[in-house]
Amino acid sequence: MSKPEMNPSHGEDPHLIEVSDPEVKIEPYIEDMLGFVIFWGLAFVVFLQFFSRYILNDSYAWTEEISRYLLMWVTFIGGATAMRRGTHIGVEAIQHFLPDMLARCSRFIIDVITLFFIAALCWFGITITERMQIQTMTVIEWPMSIVYGGVAFGCFLMLYRCVRVVFGNAKRGWREDPNKASLIID
Repeated sequence: MSKPEMNPSHGEDPHLIEVSDPEVKIEPYIEDMLGFVIFWGLAFVVFLQFFSRYILNDSYAWTEEISRYLLMWVTFIGGATAMRRGTHIGVEAIQHFLPDMLARCSRFIIDVITLFFIAALCWFGITITERMQIQTMTVIEWPMSIVYGGVAFGCFLMLYRCVRVVFGNAKRGWREDPNKASLIID
């Protein structure tokens, strides 16, 4: 068996396989950054709850309540991330069997229903935030409107992303997105 010849220009052994990583571009989306911070805040509060209950044998009363509220915030802010990525659950199998014109009409109707549903969520979010100003949290004497304000903020982020998705779909004439991955794994 012969030894691979040396490359005279580099003076090194030649590589059989060369791998180059593509440049990774991280885009700073507000919902991703907020979700990241709130998620790790939630993880810290849950760890503190576990530590105080099982290690110190004296549980902090506020940790259970705050972790519940942080989970609500992560859920609604994460909804905006899912809206931007197009990963909300949906049934697309029927659209694959429809003729092109009916599939486009179906996508338009789905976009309109989604837009109005999220707009209604925003309206209810504002309404409940205003009404909960007089009620306080159970353990901490803060108004519940803080909790529901975070939920409403997540709904408005979803609405913003939904409007951008609808405009993108309108530019394509509600044709199927050619850049959409069939399976998204993060």
